Amino acid sequence: MSETIETQVLVLGGGPGGYAAAFHAADKGMKVTLVNETERPGGTCLHVGCIPSKTLLHTAKLIHEARELSHYGVTYPEPKIDINGVRASWQKVVDTLSKNLLAMCKSRKVDYVNARGTFVDANTVEAGGKRYRFQHGVIATGSSPARPKAIDIPGNPRVMDSTGALALADLPAKLLVVGGGYIGLEMGFVYAALGSKVTVVEFTDGLLPGCDRDLVKPLADRLKKVFDRILLKTKVTGLAAAKDAIKASLDGEEGGKVDEVFDRVLIAVGRYPNSANLGLDKVGVRVDDKGFIPVDKQMRTNVPHLLAIGDVACQPMLAHKATFEGKIAAEVIHGEPAEYDARAVPAVVFTDPEIAWCGLTETEAAQQNREVKRVRFPWAASGRALTLGRTEGLTKMLVDPATERILGVGIVGIGAGEMIAEAMLAIEMGASARDVAMTMHPHPTLSETVGEVSELVYGPSTHLLRK
Repeated sequence: MSETIETQVLVLGGGPGGYAAAFHAADKGMKVTLVNETERPGGTCLHVGCIPSKTLLHTAKLIHEARELSHYGVTYPEPKIDINGVRASWQKVVDTLSKNLLAMCKSRKVDYVNARGTFVDANTVEAGGKRYRFQHGVIATGSSPARPKAIDIPGNPRVMDSTGALALADLPAKLLVVGGGYIGLEMGFVYAALGSKVTVVEFTDGLLPGCDRDLVKPLADRLKKVFDRILLKTKVTGLAAAKDAIKASLDGEEGGKVDEVFDRVLIAVGRYPNSANLGLDKVGVRVDDKGFIPVDKQMRTNVPHLLAIGDVACQPMLAHKATFEGKIAAEVIHGEPAEYDARAVPAVVFTDPEIAWCGLTETEAAQQNREVKRVRFPWAASGRALTLGRTEGLTKMLVDPATERILGVGIVGIGAGEMIAEAMLAIEMGASARDVAMTMHPHPTLSETVGEVSELVYGPSTHLLRK
């Protein structure tokens, strides 16, 4: 019989939600066991997601910026790409952060178990040949890249998901990206900067489906120059192995049905929750038809002492949402009156330009038949944007016509991801547009566009006459 170890809290999964829950519970004096498949915590985000991709995106942006310096009278020769060095750059960052997380486990006296865990019963998880009996459990097993069987070629290294794309096994001359969402665009941008000819295929009529079109347009215009092709209203109907290549069958509204050969293919059509093969059926935890584990505002499943957080619990699948939920889960377990009550969840697409938004979008407002007042400040009126040579940006705000309360903010432009935090705070605080308009913003900065768009709710802003 397996050895049984007693613990108060067992967290299954060591990603941004799982380790946040474990750390927060330990800080409150509880005995915590963190069970995770990899040698170090961090999950998809740290090891094969957010951190490595953003490291590569920084490299890509530097390459583009060096080329664009010719507008300022400075010219560099074309860069020489050392693919091993590029790969090593993100691996070093991941190694540093994962070591730090493991050290924090030890300093917080969190028992870290490097093994796959499965439920034996509602209070027991088996991992690494041992059994861990707990009072409270947190399921934080994350998600995995979706690879539709209709177009996948299992075992063929030339057909990649996001994890395979990050490995940078080589630099393909021609890369097909299936899916025009944020993962496809971010990785496509990286490969294009490094020298690949990138073709993006998107089934819908626009990139980043669900994002407001006026925010997508500046990015789409720029990507048309970066990518070899962007094929909208086009479907990949099949992939077949060819000699040292992949033959893709494309069916598009404009191009018709064609077969084309690529060196590699990246499938980036979304992710699915990791809820299968955990033994949840033995526990009685309900799982919906999409694989998500439904939870209440306290992150509890239908089995009250078992909580679920992050990608496995619900959309949107974002690391910062998982971290937020992990802290709530720890507080609930500790007996505090905590619940998920966030008014908004920020989202960022880390391309160049970046797109960031939070709160209500125009798309959602239209779907809800909700009356809103929309104001937009083009970055062509921003002194800082002019100094950077990046005037394609836009800052948009949606407010309630009756209360003037800020309902949503969208930004497209360089650094949009850093700027969206001010909008998040305003929405969480229930601020009105006047509150932001009367807040002094430093000059010259891109953050001034948030202040000026707030002024436009009431009339002209300092640098823009409202039509």
